[in-house]
Amino acid sequence: MNRKGNLVAVFEPISLQRQDEYLERLSLSSISASDYSFVNLWGWAKEYGLSWSWSNDLIWIRQSWPEHVFWAPVGLWQGIEWEEALAGLGEPEAVFSRVPHGLMEIWKNRFAERVEIQEARDQWDYVYSVDDLVSLRGNRYHKKKNLLNQFMKKYSYEYLDMSMDLTGKILAMQQRWCEWRDCESSELLAAENRAVERLLGSWNGLRNVTGGALFVDGREAAFCLAERFSPEMLIIHAEKGFPEYSGVYQAINQMFLSAHREAPLVNREQDLGEEGMRKAKMSYHPVDFIRKYRIRFIR
Repeated sequence: MNRKGNLVAVFEPISLQRQDEYLERLSLSSISASDYSFVNLWGWAKEYGLSWSWSNDLIWIRQSWPEHVFWAPVGLWQGIEWEEALAGLGEPEAVFSRVPHGLMEIWKNRFAERVEIQEARDQWDYVYSVDDLVSLRGNRYHKKKNLLNQFMKKYSYEYLDMSMDLTGKILAMQQRWCEWRDCESSELLAAENRAVERLLGSWNGLRNVTGGALFVDGREAAFCLAERFSPEMLIIHAEKGFPEYSGVYQAINQMFLSAHREAPLVNREQDLGEEGMRKAKMSYHPVDFIRKYRIRFIR
């Protein structure tokens, strides 16, 4: 119990056993940010020290590394008694990261000067039209279309949709890619490598996962790991290719989406404030951003 008599939230590790419950609760929410997909939570749980706490109305998510923060709660945000719900966290000056725009507006209107709000541009998700990235029509995609055409003419390639049988080959590709990029010298790349390994190791138990792999002369050239997040949106969680194959990134992106046109939009996640990554993501001409914020409650 805290000072107000509320039960303090009890957090437990993210678990595969509650995946279906989580997905049901997520489907009732208005969250479209990639952070809150179960595939993302599961893959990065150990890297961020993620845990969750379940109540009748909301699922609270807590991050313990590299900083102690909460993420937005998952559930129906309307009709919540927010003072009571937040008091249950036991932290009057709680800090929240990756807060979607909709919840930011609710808290801003409800708490006014009691919240400090910062735009978290580095965490914004990039959203694209699947049709645009498949067709690559027009002058703005001219360079990417040329690279794709060059790849298709130059190499003897095969695209395969993701299956359990491919996970071993993709894991070997990820390890070879990490050797080339020296992942262990980068904290971010090393963490991403472990997250990819965790997803591949749990592939058979994860819902809605998909992806694809590209082979040149029978040798692994590129892969992507993705998720059917909603009827409207795919999420690409990881995409890797080897630079000796010119146009390989344009090829894996276009060929995967060509095979998965069941959703009109694709979310390619954040740029994390890296200039090169931001430039690359902008070059594909996003049709929208999923805006996120950092919010601190003040006594």
